[in-house]
Amino acid sequence: MNRKNTPTIPEAILQLQRQLDLFRSTQPGRTKLPESLWQAAVELARQHGVYSVAHPLRLDYTALKKRLGGIPVFRRKATKPEFVELVAPQEECVIEFEAPSGNKMRVQWKASAPRDWVSLLRAWREAER
Repeated sequence: MNRKNTPTIPEAILQLQRQLDLFRSTQPGRTKLPESLWQAAVELARQHGVYSVAHPLRLDYTALKKRLGGIPVFRRKATKPEFVELVAPQEECVIEFEAPSGNKMRVQWKASAPRDWVSLLRAWREAER
């Protein structure tokens, strides 16, 4: 295995790693970590980043990030709009059509968009044939 690309772990993280290993070796499995060890990990995460601390210390990334205040307790999903209304400018509106033959039609009027511009386009395209 190539170890050239393996980043070196800062000494402060290695010291906390030794403390955690000692704690884990003297406690039954799944024992909660003391708050003092969590606080030390939080301080290191502020300096070196959450992953850089959580990974070598074998800590839960999400739990450490929560302790940093990085993950809100409740995230609200953005809702997708069910309906989008397109409002034309009230002053003037212009619609331009161009046929494959090169013919062009330009409709310009004052006020909002005509109610049935799609039918207008279809009629114009039928007349082009």
